[in-house]
Amino acid sequence: MKVVLALLFCTVVVVSAKPGAPKATYTTKYDNIDLDEILTNERLYKKYFDCLTNKGKCTPDGKELKDVLPDALATDCKKCSQKQQHGSEKVLRHLIEKRPTDYSALEKLYDPTGSYKRKYKAEAEKRGIKIH
Repeated sequence: MKVVLALLFCTVVVVSAKPGAPKATYTTKYDNIDLDEILTNERLYKKYFDCLTNKGKCTPDGKELKDVLPDALATDCKKCSQKQQHGSEKVLRHLIEKRPTDYSALEKLYDPTGSYKRKYKAEAEKRGIKIH
């Protein structure tokens, strides 16, 4: 699911890393978080968005997400579980379709040169996700 990787920075909670030494996979500790609740609850969504954009404090899971995003982007999310990849795609679709301004803000922070976007754009569009 390379589409997930292309814009992994848009994910809000599903990709997390254990602190300490590099691990073979990201932690699955937060895999059961209700993404729909976060995406539809303005207060919760804003907390995660503010964390990722350096505008607010991070929850422990938000901090782990923020810490792992550069690695996940650079390694094609090789450490992501299948559930994390599915969740990432869900969040990505939500941001592109319903919060394009937030999507752009995250893109500027986590893919300022557009290298990840270019790398996966064709595959994303094959899957029905329009990336501008």
